[in-house]
Amino acid sequence: MAWSASDYLKFEDERTRPARDLLAQVPDPPPGTVYDLGCGPGNSTELVAARFPGRGVRGVDNAADMLTAARQRLPGIDFIECDLARWLPHEPAALLFSNAVFQWLPDHMALLARLMAHLRPGGVLAVQMPDNLDEPSHRLMAESATAGPWRHAFEGRLPHRVPRPPPSAYFDALSPLAARVDVWHTVYNHPMADAAAIVDWVKSTGLRPYLDRLPAADRPGFLSDYTARIDAAYPPLADGRRLLRFPRLFVVAVRA
Repeated sequence: MAWSASDYLKFEDERTRPARDLLAQVPDPPPGTVYDLGCGPGNSTELVAARFPGRGVRGVDNAADMLTAARQRLPGIDFIECDLARWLPHEPAALLFSNAVFQWLPDHMALLARLMAHLRPGGVLAVQMPDNLDEPSHRLMAESATAGPWRHAFEGRLPHRVPRPPPSAYFDALSPLAARVDVWHTVYNHPMADAAAIVDWVKSTGLRPYLDRLPAADRPGFLSDYTARIDAAYPPLADGRRLLRFPRLFVVAVRA
């Protein structure tokens, strides 16, 4: 799946706000290396580095375009290109911070439990993931995929995204190694200029698996169909803007 740093950063403030909110709930970790997992273009890494000056901060991602942008933004920080599904720190970490990446990885619950085991005592696992698969923005992707002449590209194989487990599952998975586990949801309401702006938002994230599966000639028609559905699903506010409802799941666990 192709990731574009420039597309992602079109909504940098909105995408960085959950990272700020997550970081505000991170207790001071013990000495050791701090990692930003799925660092993307470095917007969340910048927050982590500012919160923990003088620490060894490292960013980890598997997207070359994202890492290029991150290195340009933060030339003094070490960024590592690798697959988070198989990555582990070389030595126990002080903080494993992640803003909106584990929802893309299979069996992320097992990955989080494994990472928890690679924290120092008192180390912190802090994770935020979108929890919006039931929102119109995502439900309408599947409707558009089967509604036009491009449907052949999706026959029998619509992109599959696994819903987030309930909060109790995170407590059960992380508590055996944790002194404390916090899990909560926040619903953000982002005012967007119009329906096209909502489409621009998801084009760099949730819509990517659909666009990547389509021949180039079919993408404009698919996007036109999807934009019309978004226009109907998100009615205008009094000033003409559209309100994008965006639930997110937060987890902070402290290693015993």
